[in-house]
Amino acid sequence: MNSIIKQELSNIIDKSDKIGVVSHLNPDGDNIGSILALGSSMEKLGKKVTILKSDFVPNDLLFLPNIEKIISVSDDLNFDVLFVLDSSDAERLGDNKRFIEKAKYIINIDHHISNNNFGHLNIVEPKASSTCEIIYNIISELNLPIDSNIATCIYTGISTDTGRFMYENVNENTHLIVSNLLALGTDIYYVNKKLYQSRSLSKTKLFIEVISSSKLFFDNKVSVAKVTLENLNRANARPEDSDGIVEFLRDTETVEVSVLLKEIETNLTRVSIRTKEYVDANEICNKFNGGGHLRAAGCTIQRNIDETEKLLIESIKQYI
Repeated sequence: MNSIIKQELSNIIDKSDKIGVVSHLNPDGDNIGSILALGSSMEKLGKKVTILKSDFVPNDLLFLPNIEKIISVSDDLNFDVLFVLDSSDAERLGDNKRFIEKAKYIINIDHHISNNNFGHLNIVEPKASSTCEIIYNIISELNLPIDSNIATCIYTGISTDTGRFMYENVNENTHLIVSNLLALGTDIYYVNKKLYQSRSLSKTKLFIEVISSSKLFFDNKVSVAKVTLENLNRANARPEDSDGIVEFLRDTETVEVSVLLKEIETNLTRVSIRTKEYVDANEICNKFNGGGHLRAAGCTIQRNIDETEKLLIESIKQYI
């Protein structure tokens, strides 16, 4: 963060009394971790902070400190400044997009390469491992308050968005930050147990059913799985219980591209794409008004799940 942006951000926080921090639709660990970390830190400054959810909070993140501070939307809210975290565009806020128009100032903090810089101040760092890594740097550089609870939220975001520190977006700075988080009191055994060793029975049943019906294409280089509403009903599962399936498919030895299709309704399908070495997931999703990162991206297509599968297979074909 350069000195000009640093000073501007510091001035905005100093002058603002009513601060909003908002999540995106279908939030993940990085999104929830970053809004809790930044919101809690500014609250310790004595600011009036409202942390808004745009969607459900996944069950596996309910252990996070201060999770009860995330509230549902109220129409009478107004803010001096609105922090939008981990969102590549305003559409990802769902109904909360209206606060973009109501707030006096928008600060957009993100690490997606597809971010369209919709804020008055845009702190977008595609080379960062996660939005939580950026939040840690902001807290450190502005000397904002941090404690073990805030550190736990930041660690959760970094761990989940780096695939447990396996992805290309991890560097020495990432590990230095984690070292500092541990020194602040983050209990990584507890966090990792909650994140990676507490899968519900419903999620396990869904996982088995969806994986067993997945398909392979192009000499086993592309794997596609579909999560239908019927799958969810049979397993008594929630939509977020499908998290982790697309990564499991990608980790198959021959697979370069893995695709997970999630049926939202009859003619609306959410797409998650992961790649391993040479295919650009962000480029594929951009064709369908989505985006993300080089190795992980998503989009939403207004077609039924079978039609969406055909569209994606045809689009991926040119890269294989």
